[in-house]
Amino acid sequence: MQIHKKKRKFEMGRQPAITKLGKKKSATLNTELLNYPWQSESVSFKTKNYNTVYNATNNELTRTKTLVKNAIVQIDSTLFRNWYFQHYGIDLSGHAKDKLKAKQEKRTID
Repeated sequence: MQIHKKKRKFEMGRQPAITKLGKKKSATLNTELLNYPWQSESVSFKTKNYNTVYNATNNELTRTKTLVKNAIVQIDSTLFRNWYFQHYGIDLSGHAKDKLKAKQEKRTID
């Protein structure tokens, strides 16, 4: 009669890895430049895709940086910032705030 049962790897309780069985053909898209919309401003630009930050469906998709619908991705925002500056005249980069602080400090010293 066995008193102790050895713990197995599959009993750890984590999500199973996406394993590939057999040869499957899959068409991959070039995901370097993608079209991203800014819904509230009704503007979209073709920008560079940096990273898949979060995926609510599966952590494996985040780890492998797989792009699916509703995934949160990190993109290059320079085109959006430039458009916002041209349209509204407000700089979103944060560099303008640093320059203003430097000017104000210079005025207080003088």
